[in-house]
Amino acid sequence: MEIRAGSRLKSGVCQTEVIAVKAPGTEMDIRCGGVPMVDPTGSMPDDPSPVDGAMNGTQMGKRYVDADDTIELLCTKPGEGSLGLGDTLLTIKESKPLPASD
Repeated sequence: MEIRAGSRLKSGVCQTEVIAVKAPGTEMDIRCGGVPMVDPTGSMPDDPSPVDGAMNGTQMGKRYVDADDTIELLCTKPGEGSLGLGDTLLTIKESKPLPASD
């Protein structure tokens, strides 16, 4: 599926929903629970089975990124599945500290 900034995706194995904040605008294999995510208006896959080790959960309002910082997804609805780019799990983006206001 082609992912651009603003693209919305829904998990086929749990309630997780995300929106792409940063994306290259190319075909990407975004997964949740080890199963490819789908367009929220599209049909769900038949009998999706989550992959072991890919069900650690997503957190509402957190941004998830890959190691190369090529994609950034914002979780708009939490669920039990973990987000991944192919077989590589995404990590929560750390917030930057604010400068001191002395």
